[in-house]
Amino acid sequence: MAQPAVFLDRDGVINVDSGYVSSWSAFEFLPGAIEAMRDLCQSGYALVIVTNQSGIARGYYSEADFLTLTQTMRGHLETQGVSLAGVYYCPHLADATVSEYGLECECRKPLPGMIFKAVSELTLDLTKSAMVGDKVSDMQAAHAAGIETCFHVTQGETAPGCISVADLASATARLLKTN
Repeated sequence: MAQPAVFLDRDGVINVDSGYVSSWSAFEFLPGAIEAMRDLCQSGYALVIVTNQSGIARGYYSEADFLTLTQTMRGHLETQGVSLAGVYYCPHLADATVSEYGLECECRKPLPGMIFKAVSELTLDLTKSAMVGDKVSDMQAAHAAGIETCFHVTQGETAPGCISVADLASATARLLKTN
């Protein structure tokens, strides 16, 4: 049976977006993010991170660095009662410095490739799912995948068809209040 999911962008939603975060020492969870993710897990949502990681294509850090950080983050979250169903990332960029990552792909947001891959691999129900992101491209990817409930973490203009929230905790409170 397909499970509802909450798709989460990483930088700016889960952790402080300090620019091309590539190591655990530079990774800082945003206030309330861990608790919000725990609440979502306990409410039956699969948590799926979908993140563009152009720093790999730009040569700022390696794919191995990203995977090491991801493994450490997942381990830390597990100790806090948060289980991630999946982490999907796009290392590509059309004008990449690292040539092997220089391509236009279906996974780079605003395209929905990472979301569709997660749905296929994890048996998720998009009709009961939501997206929380801080960029318009996050919202566009969610809409392109057919996700109707989109929370835009922003202090500025909200993407069309989305709900403006201050942070992941606010999005979680609104989502759980409606269900």
